[in-house]
Amino acid sequence: MDFRRTKRSRRTLSMAAITAGLLVAVVGCGGGGDDDKASNTGSSSSTPSNKDQGDADKEESEVPAADPVLAEVKAGGLTLQVTSAARDEGGFVTVEGKVTNGTGAPWVGADWLGDENELVTNGGSIAGASLLDPSGKKKYLVLRDTEGRCLCTRFTGGVGTGDTTEWFAQFPAPPEGTTNVDFQVGSMPPASIEISEGE
Repeated sequence: MDFRRTKRSRRTLSMAAITAGLLVAVVGCGGGGDDDKASNTGSSSSTPSNKDQGDADKEESEVPAADPVLAEVKAGGLTLQVTSAARDEGGFVTVEGKVTNGTGAPWVGADWLGDENELVTNGGSIAGASLLDPSGKKKYLVLRDTEGRCLCTRFTGGVGTGDTTEWFAQFPAPPEGTTNVDFQVGSMPPASIEISEGE
């Protein structure tokens, strides 16, 4: 008789323990789900998801960064921009920019050659450009190599109507303290630019 009671008691205790365990599991799952849902809702409203962030980064990277423009001048349908003027350790200044042909006809840069003997060597180019140091009252011309070729852009084949092309020209560097100079080429008005220190 005692054995049956013990067996019945164990069975009752086992059933009670299983029921209690199931209740704890159900309550735990239900509560955790609500917390997760609430935290997910909060995070989606306050911060963008990784997918949204990736899309935003992609849109930003698709927009090309515009080059800074130090100066822009126009004449005869041409637009000349200077985007960089950097002093290098080698004792020269490299000036870079863009030219846009709005003349209505192909342009070869014939009037940008300057007064030089190496017309055949340099062809259509920006070889006639100069830097003028107003404070030092000195003019710097485009550098040439040992064969007379300019250290500058040559517009091989010209620039088509409505097209934009990049150019560069290298000059002897003005004294270290000189940072403000005027860039001038052909019949274009002078463009005041500031020389930056190269890396």
